[in-house]
Amino acid sequence: MCHNTTEINRQLRKRGYRVTPQRQLILDAVCQLGKHVTPEAVYDQVHRIAPTLSRATVYRVLHFLTEQRILTMVHMADGRLAFEMAGPEPHHHLVCRSCDSLLELPHSVLRSFRQAMKSQYDFETDVSHVSFFGHCTDCHDSAGA
Repeated sequence: MCHNTTEINRQLRKRGYRVTPQRQLILDAVCQLGKHVTPEAVYDQVHRIAPTLSRATVYRVLHFLTEQRILTMVHMADGRLAFEMAGPEPHHHLVCRSCDSLLELPHSVLRSFRQAMKSQYDFETDVSHVSFFGHCTDCHDSAGA
């Protein structure tokens, strides 16, 4: 299992929530499916175990867990959303518009950006996840750019 149920329970209870059976099923599905899973894939996985769980519930729970910073939402090049378990440190993504590959960036990469926002605009950024879109080395090179 890729998540610590006890820790997630603690986090949610501290905020006045609990891990319901539906939330547990969805967390398990995200872990079993691996990184960057679509809501449709999560629904298909959960539906095999709990056929009465609706697609709307899966979407609501995914968004709730993202708001609670238990999951991270990733925007894919084709506009789809994907989810992954949030780690102890936030990370960000470089998304290739040609092949849809993802490269993870450490949170420290945005340190100078956050400092510039504070010093130039007196604006405190709450950057938990950013996706940057462009072309990876392979696609950039193959396009002859």
